[in-house]
Amino acid sequence: MVEIFKGKSALVFGSAQNIGRAVVREFARRGARVAVADLDFAGAEETAALIREAGGEAVPLKCNVMESDSIREAAAAAEAALGEIDIVMNNAGLLHSGNPEDFPFSEWERMIGCNLMGMVRSIEVFLPKMLARGHGYIVNTGSFAGLYPYAASRIPYAVSKAGVIALSENLALYAIPKGVKVSCLCPGPVMTTSANTMKTFSENVPMRGPGKHLWVKSQEEVATLLADGMEADRIIIPTHEEVRETLLEWATSPDDFIRKQIATFAAGDIGQPQFDRAKFGV
Repeated sequence: MVEIFKGKSALVFGSAQNIGRAVVREFARRGARVAVADLDFAGAEETAALIREAGGEAVPLKCNVMESDSIREAAAAAEAALGEIDIVMNNAGLLHSGNPEDFPFSEWERMIGCNLMGMVRSIEVFLPKMLARGHGYIVNTGSFAGLYPYAASRIPYAVSKAGVIALSENLALYAIPKGVKVSCLCPGPVMTTSANTMKTFSENVPMRGPGKHLWVKSQEEVATLLADGMEADRIIIPTHEEVRETLLEWATSPDDFIRKQIATFAAGDIGQPQFDRAKFGV
């Protein structure tokens, strides 16, 4: 097995909290030197401090993935501190809620500009360097919302994540033969605080979920699944393997799948996953 983390340098955008924080800590636990990049610099500093306290090497960086210059500056700072970057993870993202008729055009631009184009800006910086030296690893964070239809209460978000998955799959087709690995983490239901800062554009809109057959996972579980998947040379890395059955059903007949979803929602099932209160101490 090729060593993915030990002795390597990793830069993770959007790693001040939640999944990003858990991932960068897991990368460090497996031996990587890490750059913690986030718009929330205080959170990035806190995450880096946690890694250093555990015996790892980490540097915090302030970065706004909506700005190409900010990404270039973060890349230069990470390289100055850690050397050439072996792994880049594009994890920065936004979440929102509302009916499609209530989302202003500016919100579509904001959502796609961060969730999808933020990754494109990062890839523009790092892909040429990785191709030139013949090795590297690009990881993008998608979502179950981009894999199959259920997120009618956050359509711009779902569109942005579908774009991330298409970007990752097609980039893999191009880059892997040239020595640059590509993976796409696709989270299903995960225990995070993202909903606390979520913009809401409509009143009394239920948050439709990916299905009640799924259980909410912890951020640490997701980080482990991602790192294990990278070590196993996986390209698409879902947090819940049960999603394969859902995708098979969708692929067999998208029309029937959508109509079934409509009927399920109409019957009062909004697809909220199951939650183990004891597991999370609530």
